[in-house]
Amino acid sequence: MKENAPIEDLYTEYANTVKHFLISLSGNFDLAEDLTQETFYQAYKSIHRYNGKCKISVWLCQIAKHIYYDYLKKAKHIQISEFQNLDLFENVNIEGNIEENYLIKERIKELLFAVKQAKEPYGKVFWLRAYEEMSFREIGEIFDKSENWARVNYYRAKKKIREVLTDENNM
Repeated sequence: MKENAPIEDLYTEYANTVKHFLISLSGNFDLAEDLTQETFYQAYKSIHRYNGKCKISVWLCQIAKHIYYDYLKKAKHIQISEFQNLDLFENVNIEGNIEENYLIKERIKELLFAVKQAKEPYGKVFWLRAYEEMSFREIGEIFDKSENWARVNYYRAKKKIREVLTDENNM
């Protein structure tokens, strides 16, 4: 995407990525939608500062992260990541019979619960890698860290999530 692309084109191409990133931070679908709008407004105001050193999706997620943290400061929220909306994937439509769909959706809910239980930044890093399919380099850029930092935290997140899922299944 060119740096001088109309904001509508940027929105069309990247709104879902930004919204899902904000859902991973906040756990709140409605808040994520509002902050997505604010993200693109801020991107429009500062498009002249985009230098092309990272993908535009990374740049937009960095803006979204800062907007979310500003929101938290203003709202004086205590917890940063709370995947409250475990029905996020309720409308997932999977080929197969009803029982298979139910079992897969339940497994997705278990996975989201496990991600919620992972300490920060593990949950966010896992979400960006597994769901948003971002590279380790892109994840590192979002958090202003190295690619190696993102890689290490992703594997730690996977380990923690496996532990939560294993503990849950053993109950």
